[in-house]
Amino acid sequence: MNGEWKDMDVDGTGRCTMPFRVYDGSAQGKNAPVVLYFGGGAFLDRERNDESPVARAFAESGAVVVEADYGQPSENVFPKALECAFAALRCLSGKRKQYGGRRSPLLVAGEEAGGNLAAGVALKARDQMPNEIDGQILLSPLIDPLMATASFREAEESGMRERWTEGWNHYLGSGGGFCHPYAAPGHCSRLSGVAPALILTSEDDPLRDEAAAYAARLVAAGVKVTSRVLPACRGWTQIYEARARCGCVPPGELRTEFEHFIEGLDSRASCFKRHDRSD
Repeated sequence: MNGEWKDMDVDGTGRCTMPFRVYDGSAQGKNAPVVLYFGGGAFLDRERNDESPVARAFAESGAVVVEADYGQPSENVFPKALECAFAALRCLSGKRKQYGGRRSPLLVAGEEAGGNLAAGVALKARDQMPNEIDGQILLSPLIDPLMATASFREAEESGMRERWTEGWNHYLGSGGGFCHPYAAPGHCSRLSGVAPALILTSEDDPLRDEAAAYAARLVAAGVKVTSRVLPACRGWTQIYEARARCGCVPPGELRTEFEHFIEGLDSRASCFKRHDRSD
């Protein structure tokens, strides 16, 4: 099952399926964390052929990572993409023992556009599945359609502004998503009660300002947050830029921050034991 795409029956009837693949490492325990992961792609990529280096890094840290390919069934538009992502979470919550154990912590994670979905799913889970998820991991989340931050202006140099503009226009379309908190979490006015968050970005990341602003608003709402701006490092932007993913290696800090975040979670996370890293 490791690395192979299969179909997930997300509604229990067989009529609604979503491609998914599982990343297994070598150190999972009986109650290893189960992470539902959403990849990036600026809401434009529909096919995910290459293995995600981020998902692989989480798996190597002892988690069971389930990557859901939300783009194919949803066409990357709101609200369908959010509904597909949430259906995958509900399905995985019901099958937690199949991938980890009864006491496995369940988390949602995503990078760039996938970070938007992870944040939106965490908000919806608070409203419709209270206390069912233990944490959310947002890497360079694309959560503010205004694209007006100082760091975002650096996207002009990276060539990503045009792609992100196109992606937002495609995702929001005519569905009125611009004002919906699940579509644009950066503008959500009610953040209390959402799952604890790990938010990672870096000094050379054009999305760092909106990520930092979201982290600060979560903290103000009483949410437990770990927010890190990692040093500028080779390859960080490749983590979320689909056109440059080939050969991308996530920085070592990614695994370290993930492991520390899992260790710090309350409730089920006490069953997770960080394994020694060999690199």
